Amino acid sequence: MTPTKRLIVAITGASGSIFGVRLLKSLQRLAGVESHLLISDAGLLNLQHELGLSQADVECLANVIHDVRNVGASIASGSFRSEGMIVAPCSMKTLAAIAHGYADNLITRAADVILKERRRLVLMVRETPLNLIHLRNMASVTEAGGIIFPPLPAFYNRPQSIEEMVDQTVARVLDIYELHDQLAPSWKGVSKPDDPA
Repeated sequence: MTPTKRLIVAITGASGSIFGVRLLKSLQRLAGVESHLLISDAGLLNLQHELGLSQADVECLANVIHDVRNVGASIASGSFRSEGMIVAPCSMKTLAAIAHGYADNLITRAADVILKERRRLVLMVRETPLNLIHLRNMASVTEAGGIIFPPLPAFYNRPQSIEEMVDQTVARVLDIYELHDQLAPSWKGVSKPDDPA
């Protein structure tokens, strides 16, 4: 049976590998969604360092695994139908390659394909402070149709843990693809206090 939606997920070498892992776990729970995973060498180092996870620990969360060096994979072609791609987290190196069309591996090639096919590309960029090169690369990707989505925590929902902050961010990313996992409640607004008499 063909999945209703396919989503490509890449984990690169920026801090914040927890976002990619949480995203994969969320996609596992959604019926009719097929996840395609790519992990860069630096991304794997971060998964091991930040979360104590092996490559196998993370790959078992995805439906399809792709070798970053295999630029002939299915996702390297515009004929591969998908909802788009999320790079979570996205290093400044990966951002720079995507911004300049430097498709030297399957992550950057797949992202290039997503842009040329006018599908949704979300880059969860992680770096601070940002220099002018970073900002210009973000502008270039935005002008090409990509979405720059730094994983910044929200506090209006009064999170009680790191996990809740991660969940809120992942939920917002999934909303972009009209995928809803009930990870975090939607903003309900606040009541305006009555004016004093």
